[in-house]
Amino acid sequence: MDVMPLLLLVAGSAAVAGAARRTPVPAPLLLVAAGLAVSYVPGVPDYTLDPGVVLPLLLPPLLYTSAVDSSYLDLRAQLRPVALLSVGYVLFATVAVGWVAYLIVPGLPLTAALVLGAVVAPPDAVAATAVARRVGLPSRITTILQGESLLNDATAITAFRVALAAAVGEGATWAGGVREFLVAAVGGVGIGLVLMAPIHWLRTHLHEALLQNTLSLLIPFVAYGVAEQLHASGVLAVVTVALYLGHRAWEVDFATRLQEEAVWKMVAFVLESSVFALIGLQLQFVLKGLGQNQGAAAAWYALAVFLAVVAVRFVWVYPAAFLPRLLFRGVREREENPTWRGAMVTAWAGMRGVVSLAIAFSIPVATHDGAPFPQRNLLLFLTFTTVIGTLVVQGLTLPPLIRLLKFPGRDTQAVTLAEANAQAQASRAAERRLEELLTDERNALPEPLAGRLRAVLERRRNGVWERLGQPNPVTGESVDDTYRRLSREMIGVERTVFVRLRDGRYIDDEMLRTLLRRLDLEEAAAYREAA
Repeated sequence: MDVMPLLLLVAGSAAVAGAARRTPVPAPLLLVAAGLAVSYVPGVPDYTLDPGVVLPLLLPPLLYTSAVDSSYLDLRAQLRPVALLSVGYVLFATVAVGWVAYLIVPGLPLTAALVLGAVVAPPDAVAATAVARRVGLPSRITTILQGESLLNDATAITAFRVALAAAVGEGATWAGGVREFLVAAVGGVGIGLVLMAPIHWLRTHLHEALLQNTLSLLIPFVAYGVAEQLHASGVLAVVTVALYLGHRAWEVDFATRLQEEAVWKMVAFVLESSVFALIGLQLQFVLKGLGQNQGAAAAWYALAVFLAVVAVRFVWVYPAAFLPRLLFRGVREREENPTWRGAMVTAWAGMRGVVSLAIAFSIPVATHDGAPFPQRNLLLFLTFTTVIGTLVVQGLTLPPLIRLLKFPGRDTQAVTLAEANAQAQASRAAERRLEELLTDERNALPEPLAGRLRAVLERRRNGVWERLGQPNPVTGESVDDTYRRLSREMIGVERTVFVRLRDGRYIDDEMLRTLLRRLDLEEAAAYREAA
């Protein structure tokens, strides 16, 4: 097996993603553009997407890391709009976009057109969270978009399977499609519910951070694989498990949480970067298969499908945002009043991604009777152009649109006050517990050490309040910045001394590693305390 193409993909995409952080262009767009450009370089390896790799090996960890970082409580509060988008919109887009393709492409059967509709229906989880993270959307809109992107792949994959069965001649029916959807949805959630408790029990009873993080890396693949083996939705199983584990993450050992955060950040960065680069790298393969559909006709089909995808989302989002409030009093009483600006951003934030391409590449070459699948290469091309079109057009214009609509920013003063009050309550409780413990002779400590424990609590309590103070008139630094800088200076001096002692053979390398690790933990603690 030649590993060089894989190494080149990971290294190249990581380099482009790192460079994107120094530009105003979101990383996904720069990665797609780089992939498009590199696809024309002679000698570039063949990076054709394999759905047998993308769906079971790339999708689960991407969904897992996004779901773990989501808020179960926020998603539960926005369950109705999330369900309307992740289920209702995907099914509506499947039919509407499929019908448009059927009308404009000569000779394309309706069943094959519905296959295309299901392929391009789901907005991408990675694209949505990447752009939302960059532009700073209001929390309610971000929660709705994240929830939609976590769950809509399950709906789209099921709709694709039903449409594909009809297209290849398996005689699928609407009743059978509804039954398959219910089995996949209920089964996926059910398997997630069954797995989440024992997995969490394992995470809290393994006492080595290395073993716990190894388990963490396996969780999304286990949940996805078990669900798919039982013909349920692997997507919903992964999301269910991840939401539960994220909600209960505070019960896991601190060392595990620190390692897990670092590991999953690295995994997510590598996978997200590679995925967007892979999208651009598909250009040559897609164009080669067009055949007689090249030229103005293919461009017209691509433009029409892209416009249909964009328009259909607006047609769904605005009624779904406002009609339930008009029709049901319970919705008006429970939910925050939506705004036309929020609906506009939700409708425009419909970027498609690698899942659509992976599903499209899984369209078989032939039907059950041996005939070629109707216009398969054109469907791949239309999927590719829709993905690129939404990423470029909507991805580039979403940040200026949000600025134009002038969403109210976060009230940082109120957020800091809430954090300070929470910290004050926790510190008072911890101080009471400390004094109770110190009265027990089994917990006797010299006063300097007991004083250090009290000083830590006092620093933690006062640190948040200090953030509300005025910056340093000389340096312009906040109190936090000054504290962090001085801590680093002190730790840096200690680190230099330890290395000099090792070089002079006063201590060995094993002791140096122990001392440096202690300093690293102190530096991380100082950084987090001031952050």
